[in-house]
Amino acid sequence: MTNRLVCLGDSFTEGVGDDDPTAPNGVRGWADRVAEQLAARRPGFRYANLAIRGKLLRQVLAEQLRPGLDLEPDLVTLYAGGNDLMRPKVDIDALADSYDEAVGRLRASGARVVLFTGVDGVEDALFRKIRGRVAIYNEFVRGIAARHDALLVDMWAMRQLRDRRLWAPDRLHLNALGHTEIAIAVLDALGEPHALAPAALGPRARLSPGERRSQNLRWSREHAVPWLRRRLRGESSGDTLSPKRPRLEPYGAAEVPGRQ
Repeated sequence: MTNRLVCLGDSFTEGVGDDDPTAPNGVRGWADRVAEQLAARRPGFRYANLAIRGKLLRQVLAEQLRPGLDLEPDLVTLYAGGNDLMRPKVDIDALADSYDEAVGRLRASGARVVLFTGVDGVEDALFRKIRGRVAIYNEFVRGIAARHDALLVDMWAMRQLRDRRLWAPDRLHLNALGHTEIAIAVLDALGEPHALAPAALGPRARLSPGERRSQNLRWSREHAVPWLRRRLRGESSGDTLSPKRPRLEPYGAAEVPGRQ
């Protein structure tokens, strides 16, 4: 039975894109939703989230793996590598070797482990450029999950994530609707009952070429350019942040199990 959940990773697991001024670090996310559902059905449940936005895989493993193991979790979620894949150069084989070793350590502790593939960005011009990298990374992750008997949430196969209405304006992070989709997938992979439901969005609006160009120009000005400037300065959005939930503690919203 899952009573001690520890989540490791980057902005995806921290919850960036799902703004909530009442939450630590100002974001909620799929991991908080999973914790909320588990806490509602398990007296004594505890949850920690060590993920910090902007972290590369080596940073996630160097800074979060040992502290996560020290919490003696019985369930760990791990996603890292997405920021590496967006860099101009990346050694995916080296990433996979580090990932494999880390998952082996987590499984050796006795904890169940949940891993994730990357999203298929075929319908987005930015992510389409690194689609091949993500596909190779995903094959490594699938092999690692199989080798260590870890659970896998296959986001590549979640076609609903191609809908931009599930993404924040920066197009890099999921919004509240998207994070709910991930929470549902994680809980389903665990075989856990829950009160979450996907959004019923209906057909997507058809944009004219001019409307699409206008949206892309606005996105470039408001999000892409600032992101590139930070990269050129060697800065990360998470440089001044600490983990949102560094200790195993009860999840405070457990009294509202159906909250979306």
